[in-house]
Amino acid sequence: PPDGITDREREVLTLVGRGMSNPEIAAHLSISPATAKAHVARLLTKLNARDRIQLVIIAHESGQVSPP
Repeated sequence: PPDGITDREREVLTLVGRGMSNPEIAAHLSISPATAKAHVARLLTKLNARDRIQLVIIAHESGQVSPP
């Protein structure tokens, strides 16, 4: 898994890697959509990712998500 991220951010990265939207992540983790959005924003910054697509790639390449 990528270094420097929290356990919660790791969970969010996995869900982003599975193609979930912020509202879907929020519902899955029982958090507010704003909190889900904040987690995604922090992941973008911490992992130096341009966009969600790059987060998906990082999730797959790091083994957070495996292909179906």
